[in-house]
Amino acid sequence: MQFGEVGVDDALVLETKEEIFEMNNGCICCTVRGDLIRILRKLTKRKNQFDAIIIETTGLADPAPVAQTFFVDEDLMEHTRLDAILTVVDCKHLVQHLDDEKSEGTENEAVEQLAFADRILLNKVDLVTPEEKAVVVGRIRKINAAAEVLETTYSQVDLDHVLGIKAFDLSRILDSEPDFLNPDQEHEHDSSVTSVGIQIEGPCDFGRLNAWLGKLLKDKGADIFRSKGVLHVHGSDDRHVFQGVHMLLTFGNSGEGTGRPWGKDEPRLNRLVFIGRNLDRKELNDSFEKCLIAKAA
Repeated sequence: MQFGEVGVDDALVLETKEEIFEMNNGCICCTVRGDLIRILRKLTKRKNQFDAIIIETTGLADPAPVAQTFFVDEDLMEHTRLDAILTVVDCKHLVQHLDDEKSEGTENEAVEQLAFADRILLNKVDLVTPEEKAVVVGRIRKINAAAEVLETTYSQVDLDHVLGIKAFDLSRILDSEPDFLNPDQEHEHDSSVTSVGIQIEGPCDFGRLNAWLGKLLKDKGADIFRSKGVLHVHGSDDRHVFQGVHMLLTFGNSGEGTGRPWGKDEPRLNRLVFIGRNLDRKELNDSFEKCLIAKAA
């Protein structure tokens, strides 16, 4: 589930024969839960069997309503079993999000995701010192002392440690969240956190693009939680992919294993998504358009 009006994740997945369902621009508990139930019912009616169904949520999601879905629908209760809630932790940036000041009544999603986790992947451990990592682990343990923590780099982990582990314990959740099975339980998100999607045709000048992304993340990186996109770069037949978290950015093309060549009849659309606090939609759109060859001054 993606928090944004422009879908990008489908384009970031490398060649696969599997079908990808993507739901954009909505909190799963506020707007798209019905879509989730519909898709899961459709999957369970297929004749071929699954090893597992993996639901990936946005980093801004409260995991409770996602898990709740498997206990409020009779069809899903009969045909599926919630195996585990996995939480991927950004070891470099977690503490600042745990310490985010939220308005009264607003949830801190980072805390909620840790609290509900059955297993935690402590990622990007290569970007911190042992002392910094110890602080992060200490903060995690104060929120969730029961979940196993697996240290990872680039989220590389043996699938046997994250699939088919039968780790979800409903009684543990009910001990801390007595209203967990109440489908009408209300929650409130931070209204200052929004998503800006950009979708536009036209080749980008690589130099201008690189300079724009660098300046944007340098100046606004503290407030840009997540950025990602697939770009049409002038003179290249490859899709150029970028992914960022705050001021950390990776950028490459298919030759570097992060994308693939454009298809013969595939529209060469630039698709970008920025998720963060107090984003200026017009400023982001206008400044990106200056990277396009046809729109360059």
